[in-house]
Amino acid sequence: MHKRIALVGLPLALALSACGGSDPYEDEASPGGDTGTVVIGSADFPESTLLAHIYGRAMEAQGVDVEYQLNIGSREVYYSQIESGNLSVFPEYNGATLAYLDEDAPTGTGEETNALVEEALPESLEILESSSAENKDSVTVTSEVAEEHGLTSLADLADVADELVLGGPPEFETRHQGVVGLEEVYGIEFQEFRSLEVALLTQALLDGDIQAANLFTTDPQIAVEDFVVLEDPENLFGAQNITPLIHADQVDATAREALDSVSAALTTEALTGLNERVVVENENAADVAQEWLEEEGLARP
Repeated sequence: MHKRIALVGLPLALALSACGGSDPYEDEASPGGDTGTVVIGSADFPESTLLAHIYGRAMEAQGVDVEYQLNIGSREVYYSQIESGNLSVFPEYNGATLAYLDEDAPTGTGEETNALVEEALPESLEILESSSAENKDSVTVTSEVAEEHGLTSLADLADVADELVLGGPPEFETRHQGVVGLEEVYGIEFQEFRSLEVALLTQALLDGDIQAANLFTTDPQIAVEDFVVLEDPENLFGAQNITPLIHADQVDATAREALDSVSAALTTEALTGLNERVVVENENAADVAQEWLEEEGLARP
């Protein structure tokens, strides 16, 4: 089956960049790509691209014609492309999707979150079965900063945050599940927010350029560098299960079954290990995806 891969925006090695810039789909002749083709997209950070390859190749294994639009940008850029039908499938995070659709929605369990997402989505969009694999936003510090300031929880930051610089992707500054929520829920006001690509956050922490970072909890660098993920007792970041978001009329029963089979097999532990191979060991994301699918019996026969 012929597949086409379009790399949009930044290379895989770069991560979440500013959400401005030109629309990569403004010149598309028709929504959804070629007739019968499922177009799967990814945000511009390594895990999202890896997930697009995993879900995409699982569909290909069932004979679905798949086109890839990778490294598009943040949710503020790509969501409209799913809604318009320029994208058919996007591996999403249920809690982050809910926060985007309704910034006042409460956080809850994965099931509660999915129910609220389904209510908030327009008629043209659906979410499929969620994976148990979960990747949350976090505020993470080095073990030295944690020890110096007695930090184990986000609540501990309230009294010392004015001495610390927080780094993260640009959209983290304006999201409720970000700087806005940290202030509203925990009363945390950092000395400064520094907008950085995700790929640069680990080194910025190690160099002391920032003292706290918005890292994803499946980031393998957390274990490698012995970073401390601060606990979130108020559940600001909520459930963040990997959940395919689809443009409903472009995804048939065969593709849906393939997508659900991936979600049923994928775990947080497995995802963290796959991320390590891509981010730390610099393996090719498509190859890592294919090998995992073969191990799970989900690859092309």
